[in-house]
Amino acid sequence: MNFPREELIRRMRSGQLYFCDDPALAAEQLIWLDKVHDYNALKPSQQEEKKKLMREMFAEVGEGCYLETPFYANWGGKNVHLGAGVYANFNLMMVDDCDIHIGDHVMIGPNVVLATGTHPINPGLRDQQAQYNLPIHIEENVWIGAGAIVLPGVTIGKNSVIGAGSVVTKDIPADVVAAGSPCRVLREIGERDRKYYRGDLEIDL
Repeated sequence: MNFPREELIRRMRSGQLYFCDDPALAAEQLIWLDKVHDYNALKPSQQEEKKKLMREMFAEVGEGCYLETPFYANWGGKNVHLGAGVYANFNLMMVDDCDIHIGDHVMIGPNVVLATGTHPINPGLRDQQAQYNLPIHIEENVWIGAGAIVLPGVTIGKNSVIGAGSVVTKDIPADVVAAGSPCRVLREIGERDRKYYRGDLEIDL
């Protein structure tokens, strides 16, 4: 079934099924993929050029955001909303077929995947390139460790820490340390964390 563009875009954002190989959609996507290529081609010293291009690429960009290169986004950041002071290390991969909301002062380690797009289990539908998307919300002050994968529809609550290599399949509440595959809450962030930054190493700042 070929949907008109407006209906196709609505379905992409609604969690409904659509066909991701629509020719008009693919042509539009290439425009945004070119922007990712251009961003990755900039030298580390070209800070102003990077800031300018980020403002073109992303749905929203707060002050003081920085993404190390290379980074990848299959819609070029078109559906990504960045708060202030967001930092992402090398090889961030965003499957931004619908909205990804990243709050203020979020830190993202290297090789992290944020994936909104997914496919039905039914093999016949997959054979027809059927897809659906669910938004991701990462609230302020979250730290996502290296190699973590955040799956469609997940919300990570403010101040929480996601351990390296985790696969986040369900919502994670605020103010916790969580890790594993699937990712589970290990403990709450508490008073001890105000005194020690690792084991018995005291904060001296």
